[in-house]
Amino acid sequence: QVRLVESGGGLVQPGESMRLSCVASGFTFSSYSVGWFRQAPGEEREFVAGVGWSGTLRKVADALKGRFTVSRDNAKNTLYLQMNNLKREDTADYYCAVGRDPYYIEDRPILYWGRGTQVTVSS
Repeated sequence: QVRLVESGGGLVQPGESMRLSCVASGFTFSSYSVGWFRQAPGEEREFVAGVGWSGTLRKVADALKGRFTVSRDNAKNTLYLQMNNLKREDTADYYCAVGRDPYYIEDRPILYWGRGTQVTVSS
């Protein structure tokens, strides 16, 4: 069965960095776009970053550019999100997702969702 297991979340202080990982299994990881979404308390889920099947096409939400980087390792069936200079407003549950489109995941249908990992930015 399909599994997406996120890890790396936790509590960090403002200005610190964190890397999230998502390990996938149960499907051909290298054939699909994958990405990260987040949902803060009381807010709608929003796109964070995505990467196409080969790793070449990458997109980070405009508001997060310069601080967040997305990457994938198809040999390890793993998606990453490097988050630098974290801010309190980055506090949210972060979800790994697999897109139906092989190139883009933003505003495209989602095939699978992970269960999420919580990120809390607080002093």
